[in-house]
Amino acid sequence: MKIALLGYGRMGKTIEQIALQKGHEIVLKVDENTKNYDITLADIAIDFSIPSAAFNNISNCINNNVPVISGTTGWLNKFNDITALCKQKNGAFIYASNFSLGVNIFFELNEYLAKMMKNLSQYNISMEEIHHTKKLDVPSGTAITLAEGIIKQTSKESWTLDVTNKETEIPIVAKRIPDVPGTHSIKYESEVDAIDIKHTAYSRNGFALGAVIAAEWLLGKTGIFTMKDVLGLK
Repeated sequence: MKIALLGYGRMGKTIEQIALQKGHEIVLKVDENTKNYDITLADIAIDFSIPSAAFNNISNCINNNVPVISGTTGWLNKFNDITALCKQKNGAFIYASNFSLGVNIFFELNEYLAKMMKNLSQYNISMEEIHHTKKLDVPSGTAITLAEGIIKQTSKESWTLDVTNKETEIPIVAKRIPDVPGTHSIKYESEVDAIDIKHTAYSRNGFALGAVIAAEWLLGKTGIFTMKDVLGLK
């Protein structure tokens, strides 16, 4: 595949390394200083840019019939606009808050556990996420996806970054510590015991590998997909 990297920070560079190892070619490296590039040089685009650039990056791909996957978080107030454009242009698009194969299995485990715990009101639910100090969004997109999975399966209605006594809210503690790729944990705690599940990333390689695998899967398809489609979890 000829790949355009939209965003050439640490994730972009890691994706480049893994894509080259898998025999693909990087034809574009786009960052905030890049002007007037031709996206049609690429067979597919991988967007790990910044929230303010993601919408324009993805729109440009779809308008030029270039399949695109995005792992950028913090722009989802315009997600419905992108899906509408993708349908209008008969394009191909995958968004994931996290492309790690292990994290996407963790998403499924999280929902399954939440479904089992939904009627056990003696357990309080809490979450914690830890990332490196350069991560811009708080909480992480992955943490929000996990919270939404719990909300889908239980009577919880929302998440909050604040300490809460509301039974309908899921409290999320977000920590920023140097050189932590990403750790997410969910705790169910009662007076007599606690159940914890946790995913710990050791490096960015897992995120990058999942993004390249998703790009390989998307090539030649049309529609709006998720990592559930890529991994056959639906």
